[in-house]
Amino acid sequence: MAKPKKSLTAVERRAEELDTIAAVLPIERRDDLAELLTDQDVETLRHLVNQGMGDNTLRALTSDLTYLEAWGLAATGRSLPWPAPEALLLKFVAHHLWDPQWRESDPDHGMPAAVDENLRSQGFLKSVGPHSPSTVRRRLANWSTLTKWRGLDSAFASPALKSAIRLAIRAAPRQRLRKSAKAVTGDVLARLLATCATDSLRDLRDRAILMVAFASGGRRRSEIAGLRREQLTVEPPIPVEDGAPLPSLAIHLGRTKTTSGEQDDVVYLTGRPVEALNAWMVAARIEGGSVFRAIGRWGTVSKRAIDPQSVNAIIKQRAEMAGLEPGEFSAHGLRSGYLTEAANRGIPLPEAMEQSRHRSVQQASSYYNNATRRSGRAARML
Repeated sequence: MAKPKKSLTAVERRAEELDTIAAVLPIERRDDLAELLTDQDVETLRHLVNQGMGDNTLRALTSDLTYLEAWGLAATGRSLPWPAPEALLLKFVAHHLWDPQWRESDPDHGMPAAVDENLRSQGFLKSVGPHSPSTVRRRLANWSTLTKWRGLDSAFASPALKSAIRLAIRAAPRQRLRKSAKAVTGDVLARLLATCATDSLRDLRDRAILMVAFASGGRRRSEIAGLRREQLTVEPPIPVEDGAPLPSLAIHLGRTKTTSGEQDDVVYLTGRPVEALNAWMVAARIEGGSVFRAIGRWGTVSKRAIDPQSVNAIIKQRAEMAGLEPGEFSAHGLRSGYLTEAANRGIPLPEAMEQSRHRSVQQASSYYNNATRRSGRAARML
């Protein structure tokens, strides 16, 4: 006689439901999410997956929703109410945007110690001081979006909330920092590549990652981690005067942070990056699926793609091996470094943007122009 199936707890049921969307929405902390998120939260995420929302957007939404639920439990002792009352939104701002100097004379200013310790013990809170205004605004925006998707009205546009954010930022101004303190320009890249000089699998992989990410216009770490063999197309060699033709490859980007996925955005690799990529794929025997994969301690190449955070870790590890300060570099430094190097070599901004696929001239030029401002005519008026 068959044993009756054991009934699942609410947490176990949510964990199984999260498993059904893990292929589209990579989830590293499934069990933690199952405990923090409500049934309605999980159902909302499943709906968004079915609607075809981009993976990166879903990851960001899930991350922010999980943080908000964790904060709500720590600050109020219960899950987030939907819709959130204005008082709760103001409390969120007060807990995350505060004045360090005021905190010295008033310990109750900002996030309460108990809430801070709760979030920190779970790994949700890592920053020592107040959050950046952009992080607070993004989490509020995602909170507002999730509220609208539930068909509810909200107080996110209230004058009191807007005023609270504006006054909090004015009271505790923060210097805006780039995602990577330093750009990985050509000279820095050469030092990183010098640490990948052997024919070991790890050196071949890391060399290919560095060269492909940079040469393809400074691809985002999620695009590099998610690159698949099916996205690569061999192109006719590029003729070179008085030399052998250079190998050429096209990368079909598909859905990215700034595209819908219906467009066939293509960037091209020529010469050394193609050779580095081919060397890795031959050595790792990659004929399909994920291009960049984890390597086990015994030299076994995994079938799964590396995590986007691993790209960041590789940059920092190679920077340390090259005698650089790893804290000054990140995967985003390849993106800013590509445009900075383009400016150093006199490549016109529109041509550089064709390869980087930046949609915003203002954003792209912020990297491009910084490379020439110090030595430009505007800085030498006297």
